Amino acid sequence: MGEDESHPLASLVDIMGDWIEAYDEEHHPMPAVSAVEVLRSLMREHGLTQSDLPGVGAQSVVSEVLSGKRQLNLRQIRWLAERFKLSMETFA
Repeated sequence: MGEDESHPLASLVDIMGDWIEAYDEEHHPMPAVSAVEVLRSLMREHGLTQSDLPGVGAQSVVSEVLSGKRQLNLRQIRWLAERFKLSMETFA
């Protein structure tokens, strides 16, 4: 079957996928996390320091973002999304 959308079972697979997704969302919801929490986690995971994020700004700017004193702007969000290969919504 694989990628063959004309296969007789393709619609069944789609329906089952929708049901599984709905079940997971109801019984195992993902906690909402802030952009800052995501950024902190990514920094830990990749062993990065504030100075490793020049696309966000100087170390002082990154510090202000991480402390909640400053919000990420669109340019910074674009850079982070590209840097970590994530959607921009992750940091919005």
